Amino acid sequence: MKKIEAIIRKSKYRAVKESLHEVGVNFFSYWDVTGLGNEKVGHVYRGVAYSTSDIQRRYISIVVNNDFEEVTIKAILESASTGEVGDGKIFVSNVEECYRIRTGEKGGDTLK
Repeated sequence: MKKIEAIIRKSKYRAVKESLHEVGVNFFSYWDVTGLGNEKVGHVYRGVAYSTSDIQRRYISIVVNNDFEEVTIKAILESASTGEVGDGKIFVSNVEECYRIRTGEKGGDTLK
């Protein structure tokens, strides 16, 4: 099993969610997060320009069986990309085991 974590633009969340559903990924968690990155965000308030490096993003966490890894990553890459700095990152890590709390069942079948 793989844990896929993605940090994406908040404006692309709906497209990513729909793309994940289309490939059969129907369960994931997400959070609104603030971070620092290479993107430079400028704001104008009452005619005064200022910049901040605090960037609002959405953090998505998905655990999938190994056979869903590539399609999940492809779905995120295609739907989250704008081609501009600040599109985000995807991180992939191994998951040792998964348990379904309700039944005590373990393994990859718990993800279905």
